[in-house]
Amino acid sequence: MRTNRRYIPFVAAGLAMALASCGTARQATAPSAATAPSAATARTAAASKLQFVQKVSDNQLYQKNIVAGMTFTLKSGNQDISVPGQLRMRRDQVIRIQLQMPLIGSEVGRLEFTPGYVLVVDRIHKQYVKADYNQLDFLRDNGLNFYSLQALFWNELLLPGAQKVGESDLKKFDVELTPTASSCPISLQKGNISYTWTADKATGRILKALITYASKQDGKSTLTWNYSDFRSMGAKKYPALQSFSFNTNALKRHNSATVTLEMNKISNDDKWEAQTTVSPKYKQVAPEDVLKKLLSM
Repeated sequence: MRTNRRYIPFVAAGLAMALASCGTARQATAPSAATAPSAATARTAAASKLQFVQKVSDNQLYQKNIVAGMTFTLKSGNQDISVPGQLRMRRDQVIRIQLQMPLIGSEVGRLEFTPGYVLVVDRIHKQYVKADYNQLDFLRDNGLNFYSLQALFWNELLLPGAQKVGESDLKKFDVELTPTASSCPISLQKGNISYTWTADKATGRILKALITYASKQDGKSTLTWNYSDFRSMGAKKYPALQSFSFNTNALKRHNSATVTLEMNKISNDDKWEAQTTVSPKYKQVAPEDVLKKLLSM
């Protein structure tokens, strides 16, 4: 199966979005009856929005590790493949997807993200890629970094350029609160990239993340990440079914791909090494070469 390198999901990195501030001049006289209720209403609305974003943020898992068996499915054009695999994540250290041979169970490929580098291992052809994010054009051009990917895989809010979303950052997100709605959109804008999360109003769980990038040069690209089948992990819940789709009309071509991770036996097992050591018998190759072979098996 052939694939385009722009199928790799993108997430924009950069400095945290600055908030505009407004100064209000004091009046010598008391505020009028017409303006006082408006100001009070605005303060109440802002407090309600911040409270909801806090509710969403509080859903973050306490665990440091997530380990799960899974079925990995890739749909792209006329191609539709499903293989068994493993997902292993250790917070702030690694996101690892291992693809296995059906029935036999032996590993055929590995995709690994760390804060410092990306590793792709093709065990069938004994080849690999290991490079930092700036060396891989499909990551560099789309502004993808480790912590943005981590937030998406862990079902959390993200802040471009930041390792995590802190308590003081919550006010940077906007929320549309509709009394009759069952879910609420949370939004953030950074340059040409907009972020929107759809969160369940009752639980605060993120059900969907949408990232849209618009450029005169590269056209429009979207990353849509859906979450469902939430399962208990301690006091919190984690989405065992995740599906992310990438669409772009860059270079006047429409390309799209969808990856689905259907997980089972999710645990917080920590008995595994976070760093992969590649055999010296493996040959290091260009990123597009190993990705093409790995995704065509």
